[in-house]
Amino acid sequence: MERLENLKVQIGILILAEIVALVMFLLSGMELNNYLVWLLTAIHIVMILWIIYRFESEKESRDIDISRILGNDAKDALDFGQIGIITYNENYCATWVNDVISERGLNLVGKKLSTWIPEVSELFQDDVDMVVGTDENNVYEITRKENAQVLYVRDVSEILRLKTQYMQEAIVVGLLQLDNYMEIQQYEDEEKMALINTNLRQPVLNWAKKYGMFVRRLRSDRFLVVLDERIYTEIVRDRFSILNDIRAAADEIDVSITLSMSYARGTTDYRLLDQMVNDLLELAQSRGGDQVAVKKYGENVKYYGGNSEAKEKRSKVRVRVMAQAVKEAIMEANRVFIVGHKLMDFDCMGAALGVSCLCNAYDAPAYIVSKSGGVELQLQEALKGCMDQLEERHGFLDDEEAARMINERDLVIVVDHNAPNQCGAPLTLAAAEKIMIIDHHRRGEDFIDNPLLVYIESSASSVCELITEFFPYQSNSIYINEEEATLMYTGILVDTNRFKMRTGSRTFEAAAYLRKLGVNAAAAENMLKENFQDFAEQTDIMKYTHVYQGNLLIAAVKEDRIFHRTMMSKAADALLNIKGIEASFVIAYTAEHTVGISSRSKGNVNVQIIMEQMQGGGHFSAAALSREHAKVEDLEKELHEVIDQYKKEQEDILHESDSVK
Repeated sequence: MERLENLKVQIGILILAEIVALVMFLLSGMELNNYLVWLLTAIHIVMILWIIYRFESEKESRDIDISRILGNDAKDALDFGQIGIITYNENYCATWVNDVISERGLNLVGKKLSTWIPEVSELFQDDVDMVVGTDENNVYEITRKENAQVLYVRDVSEILRLKTQYMQEAIVVGLLQLDNYMEIQQYEDEEKMALINTNLRQPVLNWAKKYGMFVRRLRSDRFLVVLDERIYTEIVRDRFSILNDIRAAADEIDVSITLSMSYARGTTDYRLLDQMVNDLLELAQSRGGDQVAVKKYGENVKYYGGNSEAKEKRSKVRVRVMAQAVKEAIMEANRVFIVGHKLMDFDCMGAALGVSCLCNAYDAPAYIVSKSGGVELQLQEALKGCMDQLEERHGFLDDEEAARMINERDLVIVVDHNAPNQCGAPLTLAAAEKIMIIDHHRRGEDFIDNPLLVYIESSASSVCELITEFFPYQSNSIYINEEEATLMYTGILVDTNRFKMRTGSRTFEAAAYLRKLGVNAAAAENMLKENFQDFAEQTDIMKYTHVYQGNLLIAAVKEDRIFHRTMMSKAADALLNIKGIEASFVIAYTAEHTVGISSRSKGNVNVQIIMEQMQGGGHFSAAALSREHAKVEDLEKELHEVIDQYKKEQEDILHESDSVK
């Protein structure tokens, strides 16, 4: 027996040997009073006493060794703190345990430690010093002592139980808001509002109460809810089904009302939670509403829902108020600097010209910072024929020049983007103290800091549409010449794919207003015509197209050829014209070691969510991404995985909706 570690086994063997010897004596005819029998019995008793003595000596030796390794004070402290100690041999079998382990009834000596808790083997095989494992009744934290065959064992069952309870009871603060409720309330009669309250507002309250949330109404369309992490986990598991319920109920009574929600969690600082939850609700609504924005302190924002295209929700009153606010900001500024995004397109340039015309109406010096961030090739060609006329009425600067000129009294108006990393004039933006944002893209987490005024309407077709709506509400007359009106009109044409996508009644009203100002429709069409080289490039892209998931098209250009993002967008738009196709994706190199994706949708597939999962962004029906140090093949594989996940989530939502019905 190795090192006498198993007393019971050894004593049992001796007793068995004695019984066998007695039986043999009886069978041989010897009498029990024979002196040999008594001699053997005495020898066995001596051996048993010797084994017990050796065991006690071995135990004492182990205690001395442990005391030498740990020190007497440390050993006493471990005993007082109920820290178990296990020594083991080179075969990872327990050779000794202290009283803390013994008193728990754990019979470990002589056994492989991995048979007790399998995770212990990681301490011997991997480069780890601590593992957590569970036996039948308790959870233990087991630590290996460096340079010694000793394990420390701590029962953490109660700690984990309290930790789990604490995590489940951590506070979560939420805001629920019925989008467009206040605007509809201004125009609908009492009978209609009673119907809205019964079918839309009351179900929101019932849903919150069903999960045990604390609910308080802040105003007619907004509610504060307080819940804990346990309840939050349940509503996430439910996929916030109330969004689908409200959307369906609103369709039944023919009103444009959706539900937006925000939840802030992960901290006990109530002021911080208040700030987070309000910012998140604004973020959800600026992305078009009908979705949930959630943020755990220290982590990125997560979005749920957003499965419908943003509807027209801005009222004429809101447009008039915003037009007045823009006018006052322009008049108070010393100078106005207008900045667009990188590679300005027709919508961006048209919006910048429209804002510059507003400034001219109030004699405010204005400059369009467009000479540094780049201009799309098609727009560049269009500007060649009218740049002389435009330069007579507008000032054009590069980024460095504008950054040197700007001071604290100047105003920067950002058009057609809201993320600082997309800005075509980053130096100007960084130097600005007063910033105004006018955009139609859904707001992301990466947002320009501390803007003076934000006007983001994701339901609008384009920024040119938003700027055009300002013109009728100005106290001074706005002069727009033919070239400026045509460029703004072309911006609407491009962003709506010639009025085929993302259009509402307000879009056509804006186009009609620009037509009155002198739009040359033929010139606009000529600006958008492709030359033969562009047509050939688009054809080259489309030959790589394959069908995916039945109603999607993916064109992954796997050759080392660089394409302009504008060409990729055109190819994606062209692919949507194929019968039965709901969305298209074009993947190609936009620079050396840089891959881009341009995606388009007819409205049934939210390509924004798909692109956001890949760290891109955009609209519900038009989105994109760009990734450096990437390969087309890798992004195509990742796109397949994201689409599969998106489709699965949509099928689950439909299944849940059918189950409710």
